[in-house]
Amino acid sequence: MTRTSPGPLSRLIRVDRLVGDRNGVTVEATPEECAALAADFGIPAVRDLVGRFRVAGTLARLEVTGTVEAVVTQVCTVTLEPFESAVSEEVEVAYSDGAASFGLDPEAVDLPDPIVNGRVDFGALTAEFLALGLDPFPRKPGTVFEPVTVGDEEGPFAVLRKAPANDG
Repeated sequence: MTRTSPGPLSRLIRVDRLVGDRNGVTVEATPEECAALAADFGIPAVRDLVGRFRVAGTLARLEVTGTVEAVVTQVCTVTLEPFESAVSEEVEVAYSDGAASFGLDPEAVDLPDPIVNGRVDFGALTAEFLALGLDPFPRKPGTVFEPVTVGDEEGPFAVLRKAPANDG
């Protein structure tokens, strides 16, 4: 059995330390981790990435809520210029040790994420919600897309518009 390597941002925390902890969990990515995430996401930069989470529940089932915030540099799909924008994503995720979801139809319900070896990876959770907050078609603020028109040429279907209607 091989163990998969964690992603560029990993913060494995034991579940038994989370239950009853009123402080919650905060994940602050280092500049190196931000650079690795930017490379993974195919964007120029990520900075100031922070995930703040509150945890409730039991050792068998955790409810995690919070926010993931960062400043990202993306490339405008219209002008191809890089620009910065803020990302803020609300987080609401359930984790289970598997016993709670036993017997449920996986296609009928939204199953909780697994608690693996008694741990939850809050770094991976932070990276996942950052990815969800990225605009897939980023546009620099104030940029307007205007279709290009070349000359007064008629298109290939202009003949059909001019044809007389057939009422037959």
